[in-house]
Amino acid sequence: MSTTDKTAVEQGLSLPIMESFYTLQGEGFHQGKAAYFIRLGGCDVGCHWCDVKESWEAANHPLLTVEKIVAQAENYPSRFAVITGGEPVMYQFNPLCKALKKSGFYLAIETSGAYPLSGDWHWICLSPKKRKPPQTEYFEKAHELKVIIYNNDDFNWAEEHAAKMNKDCKLYLQAEWSVREKITPRLIEYVKNNPQWSISIQSHKYLNIP
Repeated sequence: MSTTDKTAVEQGLSLPIMESFYTLQGEGFHQGKAAYFIRLGGCDVGCHWCDVKESWEAANHPLLTVEKIVAQAENYPSRFAVITGGEPVMYQFNPLCKALKKSGFYLAIETSGAYPLSGDWHWICLSPKKRKPPQTEYFEKAHELKVIIYNNDDFNWAEEHAAKMNKDCKLYLQAEWSVREKITPRLIEYVKNNPQWSISIQSHKYLNIP
């Protein structure tokens, strides 16, 4: 990466974009809404069950300017944008958030919270990971806590983080896709016994959409 490109990334004027696409939000509180997804390249959290491992190396993905990112997003009718990764909070988002909001977008971000948050967001989904726990600021700022359940110990991990969240935060449990048939019955019983939680289903995978 050139010095110019590196500076642009550090300032949030350009970002490594793995992919962007128009679809429906498949998970969590906003499930079913038309959304423009912007997936950034770069992640050092390294979840073994990650379904987008190809996003991990930022250098493998092209840098796009904020202006280009926004221009592409404006091609679609929805003004709901979801920023995801990779791990998006590795980057500076003040310029992108400002530009997308100027174009009328409602902005959501999905993050493990492993790094400090930048940007001005309408909706923050915190999905904490054991390999790199979240920064404490997310406990107050997040609107949604979504914990991926791979094994029984993850229920304890979920409760540990739920206890730290602000009182208005929505709580979701989601089966890791590769073990969904085994985990889903446990999720159902757990939520029935702990009704402060809801189940998040990866509906986009059932619908066979991005």
